[in-house]
Amino acid sequence: MPTSTTSTTTRSPADLRRWRRYLADERAEESTYRDLARRRDGDERAILLALADAEGRHAQHWVDLLGDDVGRPARTDLRTRVLGLLARRFGSIFVLALVQSAEARSPYATDADATDAMAADERIHGEVVRGLAERGRNRLSGSFRAAVFGANDGLVSNLALVLGISASGVANHVVLLTGLSGLLAGALSMGAGEYVSVRSQRELLDASTPDPTARQVLPDLDVDANELALVYRARGMSPDEAEAHARQVLAGAGRGASSPSAPPAGAAPGAATAGWADAPDQEARAADEPATHETLGTAFGAAASSFCFFASGAVIAVLPYLFGLSGLVAVVVAAGLVGVALLGTGAVVGLLSGASPLKRALRQLGIGFGAAAVTYLLGLLFGTGAAG
Repeated sequence: MPTSTTSTTTRSPADLRRWRRYLADERAEESTYRDLARRRDGDERAILLALADAEGRHAQHWVDLLGDDVGRPARTDLRTRVLGLLARRFGSIFVLALVQSAEARSPYATDADATDAMAADERIHGEVVRGLAERGRNRLSGSFRAAVFGANDGLVSNLALVLGISASGVANHVVLLTGLSGLLAGALSMGAGEYVSVRSQRELLDASTPDPTARQVLPDLDVDANELALVYRARGMSPDEAEAHARQVLAGAGRGASSPSAPPAGAAPGAATAGWADAPDQEARAADEPATHETLGTAFGAAASSFCFFASGAVIAVLPYLFGLSGLVAVVVAAGLVGVALLGTGAVVGLLSGASPLKRALRQLGIGFGAAAVTYLLGLLFGTGAAG
């Protein structure tokens, strides 16, 4: 049974409150993992249920420590309650990212009343959740990267364009037409650029993938003079390793003296020659390539995301002018709306990356406003020069 360094005769009201809060948090986290598990199946479900069981063990530690002083369940903190609500409603990658961040903030490592095993568990839980979240991030990251890049570029570039033109002193309708032109031109450029970029990257990856049909010629190679070893040397193996692996593959293909000339009865077609690309580096590449392609996303998906999100970001900067505002009022309103949007995109990136949403939001805001401010000042400069 877990023990504590705090004696039952010296426990203070502050200790009891802290233990009750830990108990409430553990129970809430257990519930969160079970809610997430209900929306998964297979291995992911089993992993989440195992995490829930571990949180249950941690909760029992605080129950044992409190004894007759368990009292009424304490309220968990706001963050834990929000996690539980999101898990019940959505069970998405956002929840896993938040859980990952929550596990990393466990106080058990510095709390004398938590066991070393509990502190170690919490660190490992963070890595487990990181692995689960990585699957969702890989599926999301291709289009998400294009979406975030498109939205941020639309917000910043069109705000800078609108503010720069507005500061030069031109008529309100000129500012509006300039902003709409920037929206359309930028969205088309972003969409086309993303399509070409992702398509080109996929083609480069495909060109580096071993040709599976090449294995069909293995039975016809001369066992004493062949270039198979060169394949493995080209992939990074040493000459001796390449020669040894080539002999092994040829033996498996029925060309070695001690090997059968045909695969066993009932073997899958191509089983005898399946080892031609089984060098260790190729196994790693084969395992990594699906994730790499998944991370890139599709060319059309990236292009559509970039186009739509650039347009949605760029339109925010021209909203004040669409509604008839002009002058300094329009500038302030446009900057305020874009600022809120920049904070939102930065916070979302922070959530998904497991980092601080506030820091990412402020970083996004600072970069965006910095670029817009420079353009606005240049507009003032050129406008004054033209007026003079």
